[in-house]
Amino acid sequence: MAGRIRDEDIAEVREKSRIDDIIGEHVQLRNAGGGNLKGICPFHDEKSPSLSVSPTRGLYHCFGCGAGGDVIKFVQEIEHLSFSEAVENLASRAGIQLRYAEGGSGPQRQSGQRARLVEAHTLAAAYYADQLQSPDAQPARDFLGERGFDAGVARQFGCGYAPAGWDSLTKYLLGRGFSTAELTLAGLARESGRGSLIDRFHRRLLWPIKDIGGDVVGFGARRIHDDDKIEAKYLNTPETPIYKKSQLLYGMDVAKREIAKQNTAVVVEGYTDVMACHLAGVTTAVASCGTAFGAEHINVIRRLWSSNSAEEAQAKTKVIFTFDGDAAGMKAAEKAFADEQKFLAQTCVAIEPTGKDPCELRQSGGDHAVRALIEGNKPLVFYMLDTLIKRFDLDTVEGRAGALNQAIPLVAQLKDPAHRVGYAGEVARLVGVPNPDDVLARVRGLVRSAERGQQRGGQDRAGGPVNGHGRQNGSSGVPAAASPVGVHPKVVQAEREVIKAALQLPDTVGTQFDELGPGAFLVAVHQQLQGAIRAAGGAASAVIGPLWVQRVSEHLPPDSEARSMVNGLAVESLRSGTDAQTRYAEAMVNSLAEQVVAREVAQLKSRVQRLDAQADADEQGRLFAQLMQLEQRRRELRSRAIGGE
Repeated sequence: MAGRIRDEDIAEVREKSRIDDIIGEHVQLRNAGGGNLKGICPFHDEKSPSLSVSPTRGLYHCFGCGAGGDVIKFVQEIEHLSFSEAVENLASRAGIQLRYAEGGSGPQRQSGQRARLVEAHTLAAAYYADQLQSPDAQPARDFLGERGFDAGVARQFGCGYAPAGWDSLTKYLLGRGFSTAELTLAGLARESGRGSLIDRFHRRLLWPIKDIGGDVVGFGARRIHDDDKIEAKYLNTPETPIYKKSQLLYGMDVAKREIAKQNTAVVVEGYTDVMACHLAGVTTAVASCGTAFGAEHINVIRRLWSSNSAEEAQAKTKVIFTFDGDAAGMKAAEKAFADEQKFLAQTCVAIEPTGKDPCELRQSGGDHAVRALIEGNKPLVFYMLDTLIKRFDLDTVEGRAGALNQAIPLVAQLKDPAHRVGYAGEVARLVGVPNPDDVLARVRGLVRSAERGQQRGGQDRAGGPVNGHGRQNGSSGVPAAASPVGVHPKVVQAEREVIKAALQLPDTVGTQFDELGPGAFLVAVHQQLQGAIRAAGGAASAVIGPLWVQRVSEHLPPDSEARSMVNGLAVESLRSGTDAQTRYAEAMVNSLAEQVVAREVAQLKSRVQRLDAQADADEQGRLFAQLMQLEQRRRELRSRAIGGE
């Protein structure tokens, strides 16, 4: 039976794995104030950043889709791993040797599935790289050399060669302790027609494909022998638990930092184009792996950018496509235009007039020519219009009419009205229409027709506007506690702040929070959260961090509203500046305690008023004494609250 990872090792993994560093490999994070960071959530499609990361507490939470947890949970979700596999993944990165226990003794647990598959690919990449130096690999070396890539460049990009033997790699990895099932699952080997296990790749030049974190997860293999029985020019690793071609971009592991820094991504068509671009100084180049560039690839790139709004993203970020100047290139451009709105960026194209790709251009013109190609990019819309219009004979009435009929609907698809005006003028210029307003009028007519034809949307059943996540606009994203009848919204907000303080700053407010009685909170979900904090040992016993939040969550029903709120409240900034958080938290707890005492005073006064002054003289005296004590307590709490502001 597999052993369990020791708790102290799991704690060390959490401590040494900075959550902002791990999440920052997938999402660009920027300062959000209050010690928090924000970015585009990788778990759902969104236009504005709703992911909040708290490095000091080791937690993240998305106020759009509700995803959240600690660094281990993030790796589980982003890599689709089990808890143990995520811990092993982080331990490997941090250089931590994990220890396993099974009732105090027993065999060590084997590495998780993902770790095993990545290890197999890492060994395979090294094996293939060694094989590239073999005599049989001369055609592969010639292929690279003819394109300007010497041995040093081949090593830099990890290029390799799959030997002619049918089971060379398979035997090598079996000898390193991997099972036939693991090699098949990894896509490194497959079953032959005779039932034996053979290598997936044979006599091909290989490129290791890495995920955004730098782990080898697959290979791209190019045909270099004329007698290769498989005619396809490129073969790629099949879909596996770690190789998802719709989510992978070749070169992203080395390009991600520059993409985030420059707010620009260059999308090329092949592995050699990526190599040529990076060698030429275009360090933001990436390419899809065995599939067309699609919507999920867009999301991979967009997460590296963090903007406050769609307008800011449109102004600051750019995606540059390099297409072949042929029919296939035009088809790719049309697809990119169809996906343009998903980018929320300036979408441009860079096409060499003679149709050369970046690799060919570097061979003929050197590094400068590649850089000049990328720097000379043009808006995708302009390229599309120019290409469409050039298909027609503009010297004839029929040709000009046909060009307008093709170009005007394309301009009408643009979302930005200002862009529609500008490109209507471009169409008029390219076609030779004397009055650009005539073109603009036709564009606006198409837009109005489309708007009338669309069904009314964006309304929830109650008739209120909702955002892209199905939440009422203006919501923080954390489920808001419903206000009980008679409870002022400010009281609801104050209770919320106190719960946040207990989760985020238990070392500061723990004792005061634990002293709050069961009647301190009026909102039902806040009462549940207070009870869970008590059941978890009380705030005074807590240590700031994800384990404290996890302990509280464990004392709430799995599908309850309260449990769904915990992570968000643990990450959501307190309504104060960073420097004043401690004083603000103390003030809020003392203020809530003062409100509790005020309610007790009101109840006691009501009882006194109902007493008969003569018949209940003794009871009245006792209650007056209690009132004096409560009033004194109330003044002390108010003083603390004011002093803590």
